[in-house]
Amino acid sequence: MTAGLPFAGLPFAGGDLLYAGVTLTDGDLFDAGVSLADKAFRTIAVYLAVAALLRIAGKRGIAQLNNFDLVVMLLMSNVVQNAIIGPDNSLVGGLAGLVVLMAFNAVVVRVAAAVPMVAKIVEGRPIVLARDGHYLTSALRRLGLRRADVDVTIQLRGGSTVADTTLVRLEPGGAMLVRLRPEEENAERGDVDELHARLDRIERKLDELGGGSR
Repeated sequence: MTAGLPFAGLPFAGGDLLYAGVTLTDGDLFDAGVSLADKAFRTIAVYLAVAALLRIAGKRGIAQLNNFDLVVMLLMSNVVQNAIIGPDNSLVGGLAGLVVLMAFNAVVVRVAAAVPMVAKIVEGRPIVLARDGHYLTSALRRLGLRRADVDVTIQLRGGSTVADTTLVRLEPGGAMLVRLRPEEENAERGDVDELHARLDRIERKLDELGGGSR
């Protein structure tokens, strides 16, 4: 009398679990096939390898992700998948790898934040792309950045071209710092209010001086 039920049978050792008309073996869910130590070693090794490759390749892939970089990122996940999971398609093995990956990343991030030397090794140093309104061609060539890509970032910051900047720098995290020339910076609401207040004080002073002279 189990035909009308959403599932039938219980998972026994070597048995099957029938759910929604699909037969799943209990090994696919709970038998990792490899030890947790092997799983942890594989996950950490792949994490370090990918982090090292991204470090060597530079920060351009983070700051300016183009179509080719996107293809590489998508394919990378498939390339390293088998290296992480090994002969393991189980639910338990996948969850264990996920826990190890997140825990190890949390440790690396906190150590990098606490130890400046580790942060330099992991993230690198800032790289100046332009100074005093002129691009540093060697830095752009080394990172594989196009001037047009950097110009877009400058325009988003309120400038028109690199001539409007005093400094353009690629930060370790991949963010791009743009410092505009003082005359190119947009006035904020506080600056406008302060200017109005000064004009009001000047007008009152002129009125006082004009009244006193009469």
